[in-house]
Amino acid sequence: MTSPAEAPRRGRQTPTVSHTLPYMATHGTEAADLYDRSGRTAQDWQRLMLSDIMAVDADGLWVHMKYGWSVPRRNGKSEILIMRCLWALTHGERVIYTAHRTTTSTDAWTKIIARLAKAGYVEDTDFKTYKTRGCERIEWLQGDSEALINFRTRSAKGGLGEGYDLLIIDEAQEYTADQETALKYLVAASPNGQTLMCGTPPTAVSAGDVFLKYRRRCLTGKEEDAGWAEWSVPRMSDTQDVALWYETNPSLGGPFLTERAIRSELGEDKVDDNIQRLGLWLTYSQKSAIGKQEWDACRVDGKPALRPGARLYLGVKFAKNTENVALAVAVRTADGRIFVEAIDCRTRREGNAWIIAYLSAPGAERVAVDGAAGQSLLTSEMKDAGVRCKPVLPTVRDIIAANTLFEQQLFAGQICHAGQPALAQIAVNCDHRAIGSDGGFGYVSILEGAEAALLEAVSLAHWLCASAKEKKSVQVIGY
Repeated sequence: MTSPAEAPRRGRQTPTVSHTLPYMATHGTEAADLYDRSGRTAQDWQRLMLSDIMAVDADGLWVHMKYGWSVPRRNGKSEILIMRCLWALTHGERVIYTAHRTTTSTDAWTKIIARLAKAGYVEDTDFKTYKTRGCERIEWLQGDSEALINFRTRSAKGGLGEGYDLLIIDEAQEYTADQETALKYLVAASPNGQTLMCGTPPTAVSAGDVFLKYRRRCLTGKEEDAGWAEWSVPRMSDTQDVALWYETNPSLGGPFLTERAIRSELGEDKVDDNIQRLGLWLTYSQKSAIGKQEWDACRVDGKPALRPGARLYLGVKFAKNTENVALAVAVRTADGRIFVEAIDCRTRREGNAWIIAYLSAPGAERVAVDGAAGQSLLTSEMKDAGVRCKPVLPTVRDIIAANTLFEQQLFAGQICHAGQPALAQIAVNCDHRAIGSDGGFGYVSILEGAEAALLEAVSLAHWLCASAKEKKSVQVIGY
């Protein structure tokens, strides 16, 4: 007889991070029991997840109209979708099951058919199936039910014009905004609609951002009638730490996931291993035009020694897509680099007095002002205030040159900064936006809440500083 001390080690059965609304009743147990009738056994963590996902209120409506979960690979996270679909089909719901890859949606169709058969349901008597690769279908034949499941590979147009009770987004890390626009209204007409999103944290090659934004809104309480659960580490961790494997992989120790399997899959890419096996959600984007390592490599502790007599060069950017205006400064250091710093970013409704105050500071040499929203007004107010700092109104060609030079010198280590959080946030979460007709670029944020104008102001300030002609000292030699 096995004693408790000898019981096999199992992965953590409850999420490391979750947001679940309170409830008193659920259909989750019923769904898990139906799945168990198919010869499979729902794991404890899957049963707990189903209870939360399928919680109902006093009126029988879903407590969570949306629910998302993230679990490292090979733990059986998508099997929860199979359980939910079995219940839906046998309880009169219309379901659309979407996935990023055709093989995934087809595999789900195959699994559900197999589970139905093993649970005692007979094809062509209890249910009917249709197979067209990428457009499979299961219809329920019992009674007058209109229950069905359509399986689709996601696209920006898939499913338009149809109505469902349950929308499933498998491989949710690949769920894009244009796909969401096409799919999110499919359950709007249902009297008790629900949307489920299931996946892993996005990697460098993931196409979608809907899953990421949904998670953030849930965990900050901004998404109503919604729930979230994940198994993850909060920061980059040692992927060889076996204890972390058990903390973040609920199925570890069972028949489908072993320590040996995990050990064999770990490679040289520690970031990818943290995402795929430990469930890490990065706080920066791997798709950023400026990488986190590249940005951090230019960080200095404190303000560096400045070149004697160094002048201050400033950049002002009136944002194109927001109501913000940003101010930044650049100055030469004693070792020949250019130190850049963001001064502030405020809404335009606050006026320009705060900018004028900085431009009036001793040592302010020139300021580049970009943005049709406020360029002319600021330069007029500078003139009225008697500001001696000379304004420069850059052309499109100048902006392109400024951004190109900024990245060249950043990657060459000729720029330094103090690691300001707000500036770092946009620097490692930015992408290029096309400007001009010759391949030029500006910056756009790929992170909700990060302001691209801050980085563009820094680029402008750096451009002025880098292109300024240095005053050479003249040594007088006596005879």
